[in-house]
Amino acid sequence: MVIFSSCSSEQQPAARPAETVRNVAVLAVQQASIPDPLEAVGTVRAEQASQLSSQVMGNIVEVRAHEGDHVQRGQVLAVIDDSQPRAAVDRATAADGAAQQQLVAADSDLVLAESTLKRYQSLYERKSVSPQEFDEVRARQQAALARRDMAQAGQSQAKAALAQARTTLEYTRIRAPFDGVITEKKADSGTFAAAGMPIFTVEDVRRYRLEATVNESDLRYVRTGQKVPVAIDALDSTGLQGKVVQIVPAADAASRTFLVKIELPADARLRSGLFGRAQFSRGERQALLIPRSAVVERGQLQGVFVLDQNKIANLRYVTVGKPSGSDIEVLAGLQNGERLVTKPGELDLNGKRVEAE
Repeated sequence: MVIFSSCSSEQQPAARPAETVRNVAVLAVQQASIPDPLEAVGTVRAEQASQLSSQVMGNIVEVRAHEGDHVQRGQVLAVIDDSQPRAAVDRATAADGAAQQQLVAADSDLVLAESTLKRYQSLYERKSVSPQEFDEVRARQQAALARRDMAQAGQSQAKAALAQARTTLEYTRIRAPFDGVITEKKADSGTFAAAGMPIFTVEDVRRYRLEATVNESDLRYVRTGQKVPVAIDALDSTGLQGKVVQIVPAADAASRTFLVKIELPADARLRSGLFGRAQFSRGERQALLIPRSAVVERGQLQGVFVLDQNKIANLRYVTVGKPSGSDIEVLAGLQNGERLVTKPGELDLNGKRVEAE
């Protein structure tokens, strides 16, 4: 019986030393004090806007303005059929003329009655007429005075009816209440206009304001007259300097927010409906800031190369906040005092030894 025996030992390969990359900029992360702004979002509105509605019933026979048209105060924008109101004016004018004639006749009768009474007064004092005759003349004077008063009242009523008829006739003309731009037209020629039906919206495009909402817990940072920077996303990055002109005193019961109205400087690019953000100061807070150049993109993720105790770089994904100049805030993923590569560029430093420059 032959027994074979053998012994062997397998030698494990030695770990390869990490590749060394030299002259790399490295920075130790430190907390810094940064401004703590309160951002309030809102919508740009014209400071003066008016919705024009019909005050009478009738067919719209003419529309003289459309969206985008610049209009002047008092300009006729639309015409409603005025045949019935104009007939009412004619009737009221005739009634006013008749009332005027009645007043003239009543005045003449009163003048005659007063002169007659004056003569009979003299005769009565000389006992030339009987008391009954004098009383009859005085009664006629009182009756003439009453007729004159009634004629005056009738004329006043006729003038009031005429003024009302002319006002109703004027309502058939939809006029611009101020200089501005038509931003909305809701009716066309041939549309039947009911009382209260909106027809146009006119805005004063010279003055705009941002209407932003602020939580009830943050309202203490807002005050009337305060200057605040405003950013309009649709415009370029140049900030606007706004001024708080009104804080609506009642909070919205559903959202627990207050409406803050911020006056904006004149800018031809402003339009109603644009999205805007206002920033109110809440003082300062501590934050971790790193150079924006230290952040590398991996798909939808952001990461930085962090050095361990052996100066080995490891890619660590972080959560970043808003940029601040050339720096950016790190919200999660880094600790105060950790060292990272500030300008990795296109280099893949993961697992490599880094020698700082």
